[in-house]
Amino acid sequence: MRSVGLDYEIFHSADEFLASHSNDRAGCLVLDIRMPGLGGLELQEKLNELGSTLPIIFITGHGDVPMAVEAMQKGAVDFIQKPFRDQELLDQISEALKTDQERRSARDRKAEVSNRVEKLTKRECEVMDLVVTGKPNKVIAYELGVSQRTVEIHRARVMEKMEARSLADLVRMHLAI
Repeated sequence: MRSVGLDYEIFHSADEFLASHSNDRAGCLVLDIRMPGLGGLELQEKLNELGSTLPIIFITGHGDVPMAVEAMQKGAVDFIQKPFRDQELLDQISEALKTDQERRSARDRKAEVSNRVEKLTKRECEVMDLVVTGKPNKVIAYELGVSQRTVEIHRARVMEKMEARSLADLVRMHLAI
């Protein structure tokens, strides 16, 4: 990893890693299935319970198909058998780092949209929920028991507060949350 300029940290046990873990920490984990104390699969399970989105690459000389399937079903991005080529591991780390960046970007976008939704009034939320289902203003007005003009005003405020440039943009935001 040093040869390609990647920053890395080595932890001597899963417990040592957990003691310094933060969900805000970027990167990926390269775990062996067999580790002192808590094993790799147990650490993965613990991290899942903590809401971690760190991509995990497992390496092992003792793996089997059911073990690999279990690791992948629980969110591992790869499972590499020993012995492996250094380049194979570096390629997987590079992919895992891209995955981590994508997950972090998606989480940040979702948080930003959630913050915008919090700025909406209860009525604006009701209007938004109906707008994104494709209902016209006239139908929304009837369902809410208000005038069509009132719906138009609320709809305009929703678009402004959500910073949506189009209805499709608003629908994407709504789906994100």
